[in-house]
Amino acid sequence: MTAASTAELELDRQNLIALIKAEAVFHGDFTLSSGKKATYYVDMRKLTLDHRAAPAIGRIMLDLVRDVHGIVAVGGLTLGADPIANAVMHESARTPHPLDAFVVRKEPKDHGRGRQVEGADVAGKRVVVVEDTSTTGQSALKAVEALRREGAEPVAVAVIVDRKTGAQAAVEAEGLQWLAAIDLDDLGLQPQ
Repeated sequence: MTAASTAELELDRQNLIALIKAEAVFHGDFTLSSGKKATYYVDMRKLTLDHRAAPAIGRIMLDLVRDVHGIVAVGGLTLGADPIANAVMHESARTPHPLDAFVVRKEPKDHGRGRQVEGADVAGKRVVVVEDTSTTGQSALKAVEALRREGAEPVAVAVIVDRKTGAQAAVEAEGLQWLAAIDLDDLGLQPQ
């Protein structure tokens, strides 16, 4: 369980937890992107693209990465990371240290400039990969791999909801810091 750095941000986090419990946790039989089976699914896209939650997600995730030294941009594998990175970018514009956003395509474009990383110039820069939920960490690590090929220095992975199913260990094994705003304890769920 992680607490936010201020009472106001912790209230945002608690309100987001309540929204997730009410509107983004679905029970049934699901296959996760990792191929693993689960009896519940946390559909954060429902909230990262919702006007009630997106501003708070920007504030919470910006707070989560605030102590990661020298970062200039956030982003991750499209589609899950895109609204998070944009929310953080918009929220950071109000601070003395604004952050840019980037998008990592699943594959490089086969036309134009053939880029896999779009948006902020990341070459030679310290960046954080963001995700909505994480199970094995493979989506984040795919983004990390693409960023490293572009000459970026990914230093951390920050997720809204940590499913506590191995992603942290996989990310830390790659020498990256692991940051999670909300975990299964917060949601009253068990790891699967």
